[in-house]
Amino acid sequence: MQQAHGLTTVEGSYEPRRTRSTPYPDSSDAVFRPPTAADGHRMWEIARDSGVLDLNSSYAYVLWGAEFADSSVVVEVEGRVVGFVTGLLRPSEPDTIFVWQVGVDADQRGKGLAARLLHNLMDRTGEQKGTVRLRTTISPDNEASKRTFGAVARDRGMTLTSEDYISADLLGEGHEQEDLYTIS
Repeated sequence: MQQAHGLTTVEGSYEPRRTRSTPYPDSSDAVFRPPTAADGHRMWEIARDSGVLDLNSSYAYVLWGAEFADSSVVVEVEGRVVGFVTGLLRPSEPDTIFVWQVGVDADQRGKGLAARLLHNLMDRTGEQKGTVRLRTTISPDNEASKRTFGAVARDRGMTLTSEDYISADLLGEGHEQEDLYTIS
């Protein structure tokens, strides 16, 4: 890692790895699209069943589908939503999507869907809105998210940086600090 002006540039330490022998689904197996309000409950179920995502109310996921579809994406396999990214366009940085959550069904993990969701979101919003960066928060122990965001940055020839963002004392309930990661 390189330190500059309070930012840490993450270099190659988060190599993507396959956790299963199951091949990645090809384009014909996975359909990526903006979510709708009707997808909200399924997105909530994926987050609930993950065991690691902070669970928002089911109402929040319905709102992501209804009001933030331009900056969010779901993936269907065999007609069933099996993953999502919830995000929002930052009003102060119109070229940036802030990723709130990335969730993938347990039986679909290890197939590259999280990275493909992020690529799809960047491609779609780049074409429609000119967005070129992703930002998200990741807790220090979440190696899977660091690997996923590192892989997306590397695939796109972009840089992944991290910086301190939200301290644990602001979060309460034994929540770890959250560092801000930026792909740009």
